[in-house]
Amino acid sequence: MCGIVGYVGPKSTVDVLIGGLRRLEYRGYDSAGVSVISEGHLQTRKKAGKLVNLIGEIDSHPIPVSHIGIGHTRWATHGAPTDGNAHPHLGGTREKLSLIHNGIIENFSELKAELLAEGTRFASDTDSEVAAHLIAREYDKAGDLVVAFRTVVNRLHGAFTILVVHEDQPDVVLAARRNAPLVIGLGDGENFLGSDVAAFVEHTKRAISVGQDEIVILRAESVEIIGFDGKPVTSEEFTVDWDATAASKGGWPSFMAKEIADQPQAVADTLMGRVDSEGRVSIPEMDGLSAEDIKNIDRIIIVACGTASYAGDIAKYGIEKWSRIPVQVELSHEFRYRDPIVTKNTLIVAISQSGETMDTLMATRYARDLGAKVLAICNTQGATLARESDATIYTHAGPEVAVASTKALVAQITAGFLLGLYLAEVRGATPSSELQKLGRELLRLPAQVSEVIEGLDEAKALGAAMASAKSVLFLGRNVGFPVAMEGALKLKELAYIHAEGFAAGELKHGPIALIEEGQPVIVIVPSLRDEDSLHPKVISNIQEIRARGAKVIAIAEVGDTEVGQWSEHVIFVPETEQLFAAILTVIPLQAFAMALAEAKGLDVDQPRNLAKSVTVE
Repeated sequence: MCGIVGYVGPKSTVDVLIGGLRRLEYRGYDSAGVSVISEGHLQTRKKAGKLVNLIGEIDSHPIPVSHIGIGHTRWATHGAPTDGNAHPHLGGTREKLSLIHNGIIENFSELKAELLAEGTRFASDTDSEVAAHLIAREYDKAGDLVVAFRTVVNRLHGAFTILVVHEDQPDVVLAARRNAPLVIGLGDGENFLGSDVAAFVEHTKRAISVGQDEIVILRAESVEIIGFDGKPVTSEEFTVDWDATAASKGGWPSFMAKEIADQPQAVADTLMGRVDSEGRVSIPEMDGLSAEDIKNIDRIIIVACGTASYAGDIAKYGIEKWSRIPVQVELSHEFRYRDPIVTKNTLIVAISQSGETMDTLMATRYARDLGAKVLAICNTQGATLARESDATIYTHAGPEVAVASTKALVAQITAGFLLGLYLAEVRGATPSSELQKLGRELLRLPAQVSEVIEGLDEAKALGAAMASAKSVLFLGRNVGFPVAMEGALKLKELAYIHAEGFAAGELKHGPIALIEEGQPVIVIVPSLRDEDSLHPKVISNIQEIRARGAKVIAIAEVGDTEVGQWSEHVIFVPETEQLFAAILTVIPLQAFAMALAEAKGLDVDQPRNLAKSVTVE
């Protein structure tokens, strides 16, 4: 969750750190801080609140020129978001060591008790400060920072990425990773560390992902990686495929507005090279799963959290329909705690934008231990999930900075549909001619998404007009049901009001009791061309809630003249294949939630209490 950055090199360290923290603030914005070694002494500045507060503190109390340092933007876990709990934390009575930490140290209580018994005084309520004092203590004993660092990280339990600098060794940053993300940026006479590549992409596109239980010894002219056991580690370099401008607003009022507008490109890039002009689907990254593996699959379990789980719910419809493989969708954090049935013929499909979602990583590790194959759908190169999976479908959505996911979602849905078509072809479950027809329809989606985005004015106007709403309900059937749940989630995330998504068929089984005069209800209406006759059933649902005073906003296919008779407002989307409509109908819900939140004066990029990537359980 927290954003971390480290630097050693000839540039002004404070400028590098602040630039990296700007691009990482979406990972945590409760507080921010930096520590640098300048003129032989450790200099630390930190401040509660958003990054602008830290910048103000540095402007008021300038830091002399430095060429080594660490920076942090925090999402609070242990301790309130205060100046004292902000990172970095200083260790030892002489306060020569500075530490930043992403994650949770689960055994901090017993370690803190040990330090308190020795007379150590603490300046914060965090678990992180415990590690700072332990490393400082071990350094005083050993006189070797690497030995001290390795001794302590081997004692820590839980999830952590830790970076340390020490006055006595002003040329090195040490870092360790266990169950939390860490990436190295390789420069020319300079090197970087970050919780993701956004921390340093302005300076270099060469990167190395740090593996589990590994320590980095970072100097301007060298990078050394060793295991927690002290043995050397060889790691593979990769190239970041986007530049710093992709992580900037580019003139848009918010990152969310920009990322909604980016969705045609996100869908197009996810399809690129995977669907030919005839509609044939091929996924080269699936090489880690042989045709025999695919033919032996008897069940698919999709594991994900939040918005990614709704992408999985939508993908399930297509995968089952085309490949005829049973699919279940599980919340990652529940999956491994209920003794699920997993065999060597089970395929786990793990969906995560960051590839660092701890609940999802733990679920996939559990499934692999039971013999299952794992396929990742991921947006981040070099992510832990991708490296630990048998195969990965990258979504190529580019960096997503706003905490509430938009373009990553539509790219994940697109990748899920590609997977369904690919599995169907390999297994011969659906005629190739039908699969190619679906593939050609997929190729039309980027243009259709563009059409939806060009027509979002009504959704935005409705959102702005409903700023005083206390509750909004969402209804849908088939893929419209997970779209409804995602629409409700967006509104909860951004506007902090009650919102709930229901399967429309469940209305009479309880939820209709919520309908009262003036209750806003957004309904995802299936196509009139729906072969399963769901359209008349949903129209009937609309009539039922209208009779009880609901105000209906319908999201419907262009040409649907009937729905307007029963709805106050209708937002139309282009005709497409029944399942693919999920991508088109979710976009107005994103714009609606954004506009409603903006009308309330809320920050749509950084909603309260939320962080972009949840890297702890």
